[in-house]
Amino acid sequence: MRVLVVEDHATLAERIGEGLRDAGLAVDVVYDGGSALVRTAETGYDVVVLDRDLPVVHGDQVCRTLAGTGGPRILMLTAAGGVDDRVDGLELGADDYLGKPFAFHELVARVRALARRSPSAPPIVRRGDLTVDRARHRAGRGGRPLSLTRKEFGVLEMLVAADGALVSAEELLEHVWDANADPFSNIVSVTLARLRRKLGPPPLIETVVGRGYRL
Repeated sequence: MRVLVVEDHATLAERIGEGLRDAGLAVDVVYDGGSALVRTAETGYDVVVLDRDLPVVHGDQVCRTLAGTGGPRILMLTAAGGVDDRVDGLELGADDYLGKPFAFHELVARVRALARRSPSAPPIVRRGDLTVDRARHRAGRGGRPLSLTRKEFGVLEMLVAADGALVSAEELLEHVWDANADPFSNIVSVTLARLRRKLGPPPLIETVVGRGYRL
């Protein structure tokens, strides 16, 4: 799951980003509305955590623009937490609204809930003897729990959601890692190799040379 945090207070933005990464999410951070529109045009984010009072392009306009594209889910995060403010935010196209100050575990839960809203990606997915619980970040095969790192789980989650369709290394890098990942590294293939070992026989993940991977 890849998240964009848009917050003009740099210290708070970095703390939110760090906390979401600690929760196993791939997170990018920008500090103004213009940068948010550029990033979302370039990258397929699952959720945008959006401050309302932003420089360059106001958060309301960012919300309207993103909501009109049918793109990422939007969690509006702002100090204006009154009922009227929440209604305004939802009418702009936000999917959820959380006032500051907030409990961090609630922010994480709301972000994950928004990312799970797609009907093509239910909270618990089963493929043969493989079970992936997206809500609890757990996976198992043949009744045996799998001990996966956050990146291994993210790769498995994407492959399961694709339901047999090819997923390219570039797509995995984009959604499971953040903007700091080196696109020329072998990090995807190394993670896939570890994941295959943990899944055990018979093999579940197929490599299509030059095109990607599929379950």
